[in-house]
Formats: sequence, structure tokens, C-alpha cells
Amino acid sequence: MKAAVYLAHPRPGSFNHALADAVAAELSNRGCQVVTHDLYAEGFDPLLPADGTETVRAAGDPHDTWTARHRAELATLDALVFVHPNWWGMPPAVLTGWVQRVLAPGVAYKLGTADGEPVGLLSASRALVNTSDTPAEREEREFGDPLQRIWAACVLPYVGVTDVRRHVFRTVSDSTEGEREAWLEEARGLAAALVS
Repeated sequence: MKAAVYLAHPRPGSFNHALADAVAAELSNRGCQVVTHDLYAEGFDPLLPADGTETVRAAGDPHDTWTARHRAELATLDALVFVHPNWWGMPPAVLTGWVQRVLAPGVAYKLGTADGEPVGLLSASRALVNTSDTPAEREEREFGDPLQRIWAACVLPYVGVTDVRRHVFRTVSDSTEGEREAWLEEARGLAAALVS
């Protein structure tokens, strides 16, 4: 099995970094071939060019090597892991841009007509996502859990991922060292379950 871990947090040493490292190590320990991407450290360009806005016609060649590399790699993956904070009910801009630039038509899905149903092209059937500083009750009551809708309704099913395992560690900013250690252990268990 081959899995990719995509990290989207700009601050080195963040808890998101620790989560990504723990998940990648556990997947590797379970015999997975693991590819990790720290999108900020790679300098991934999230800006979608004008000629990348097609939804039906297959995407043309990307303008940069990182996007080309990520697109090519997608076809080889069995599982995806996204580690990112919840900012304004969205993933960070670098990850949103990654979705728009990498999960392109002809790469991650195909669509016959603009009002048609997409056909996912990815062989990755499983995904695990993210962290938050908003308490769960407030997130669901006031905001309707926007990240659940983004990942489990709007993005991943569109490209063929049928098993979305979103787990949120919260609240990170006021957590204790003991809580974070327990969360890392839990993250390792989630990674193990993803590939079992």
C-alpha cells in the first residue's frame, strides 16, 4: 500500500507537524510506502492560473514542477492523509490551492458536462483528515461543521475517495502536553486503522 501525508501548517514545530510525523511513522511501521509533503516547506504555489479553471475539459500541463509531481503521484496512491488546522472553517490557503490545482479534471476526476455527475479517477479509496481550535459543540451548532462538508461531501467523493475518516483533535491552542501526547497516540491508532 502507498499513502501520502499532506501537511498544511506554516509554523515549523506546530502540533500539526507532530501529527503528520506520527501518522507517517505509523504508516511506515505498518509496511506502507509513505510519501510526505509539507506544502509550506515545499513552497507549493496555491494560485490557480486562469487556464486551470476548467471543470469539464481535461487539465493541461501544469506550469510548475511541484504541481506536475503531485498530479503524477496521485495515480499511485491507495490512501491520503491531510493534516491541517481549521482556519475560518477552511483548510489553509496552500491546501485549498493544492486541491484546486492538483485534483484537476482528467487527473482526479472526469466530468462529461458541467451539470453531470463526476467520475472519480483516483485509486486512493481512503482518506484521513484534521485539527481545530473550535470546540466541537460550537462548530456544529453555529457553523454546521464546514470542514466535514468540504472534505466528505464536496472534495473527496468527487475524486473517488469513498472512505473519509475525519478526526479532529481539539482544542489545540489550550491543550496540555499530556493531552497532545495522548492525541499523538490516538493519531497513530487512526493511521493503523486506515491501512488495516
